Amino acid sequence: MPQKKSGKFRENENIVENIELNIWEALIPVIALVGMLAYNVLVFKDDAIEGSNQFILLLGGAVAAVVGFFNKVSYKQMLAEVAENVKSTTGALLILLMVGALAGTWLISGIIPAMIYYGLQILNPTIFLGACVVISAIISIATGSSWTTAATVGIALVGIGDALGISLGMTAGAVLSGAYFGDKMSPLSDTTNLAPAMAGGELFGHIRYMTYTTIPTITVTLIVFIIIGFNLETVGIADTSTILNSIDSAFNINPWLFFVPLVVIGMIIRKTPPLVALLIGTLLGGVFALIFQPDVVANITGAKELNFETGYKGILNAITVKTSVPTDNPALNDLFQAKGMAGMLKTIWLIVCAMVFGGIMDGIGALSRITKSLLGLAKSTFGLFASTVGSCLALNVTASDQYLAIVVPGKMFAKAYEDRGLAPENLSRTLEDSGTVTSVLIPWNTCGAYHSGVLGVSVAEYFFYAIFNWLSPITTLFFAAMGIKIKQLATASSK
Repeated sequence: MPQKKSGKFRENENIVENIELNIWEALIPVIALVGMLAYNVLVFKDDAIEGSNQFILLLGGAVAAVVGFFNKVSYKQMLAEVAENVKSTTGALLILLMVGALAGTWLISGIIPAMIYYGLQILNPTIFLGACVVISAIISIATGSSWTTAATVGIALVGIGDALGISLGMTAGAVLSGAYFGDKMSPLSDTTNLAPAMAGGELFGHIRYMTYTTIPTITVTLIVFIIIGFNLETVGIADTSTILNSIDSAFNINPWLFFVPLVVIGMIIRKTPPLVALLIGTLLGGVFALIFQPDVVANITGAKELNFETGYKGILNAITVKTSVPTDNPALNDLFQAKGMAGMLKTIWLIVCAMVFGGIMDGIGALSRITKSLLGLAKSTFGLFASTVGSCLALNVTASDQYLAIVVPGKMFAKAYEDRGLAPENLSRTLEDSGTVTSVLIPWNTCGAYHSGVLGVSVAEYFFYAIFNWLSPITTLFFAAMGIKIKQLATASSK
């Protein structure tokens, strides 16, 4: 039986070995899973993540179980491994719930709208493309969603760029570069939570470690867009007054609202436990909502004025269930929504189902067999990183879903990284650098199809200009090849 798994990484985990299982048998569940996922996404398209992909993961686990039965593995052993896997994600699941709660109170308090309000004011025709990157990044960090960013402010920015005579592909590429930077670095993002959960790491450690590759990549991206912008001839002006007026009429916008995110950032820097930082951020968001947005809180409950009961109900609704703040601008109505803790259940469901698949694969000895084969192919640390990147890209192409491009390689490679004495942050960072951000570059991937449809720009048009997205895996491979910021396990010397 495996030893108890650490909350930070699976310390000294003994993955089950099965000498009766050969590599081709070990790969049967993986091949079956990828094939089923590819067909499922083809049928359900964007709705695949709503639940059908989760069931496909369970079917993949069933295939693995059949392989296990034929190789003398007991049902009890497989179930024990599933239980250990699910147990190891407890911290990540609780953080996901608290992230949903924080997003709700930060919406109704005006914190997220304030970030958008002040972000839009930095627009200038000369540096429009660079501004698109910055604005999209700010909004995506605030919301944790590249999809929401593209569907709201992204549409507005593409329209503004078109009015200025700027290529739609350029503007869309700038928007997506910023949106995926924010999505990747935001603790509110489901993929940012998913990657360390799969690698066996910790959320804020994962985010801190990602800065080593992400900051240089977004810096290069921003510089390129600024250079392009200074060499473009634009016409007209970037008019955002309508959007700004709509935000101003719906919320009481003022700089004091930034006190809450600054407190949370300060706690993260001081290495406060994530659940504590997120809980305090959630509660402060609720307090600021009562102080600065009393009408918004009352309106959530359908009341005309704020009192103790309506205030209590409004804050708890924002924390737990879907909440929206209507404005007189239809484009903003989709942005000013939060799903609360309930909105995180879909991702939690995905993680649990992924742990079932991974646990059975572990229990039958398939992970051990595949890991040994991978380590045999990857003769160096760079080879291991390159194998991870290649697997993420392959799954984005074949399974057509960024979540699966994180889940499957994450589970498969976790032990390989540990055997090399590498901390789980190396794996989680690589999963994000190659799995999360490249999904938008594939036309039939759910992300590529979604963003192309929402922005009205084909993937072929924006592919080259989505600089951050295709440069990220190159950057992570460069760091691996040069041995830059490759974190070792604290126990590596004792292995």
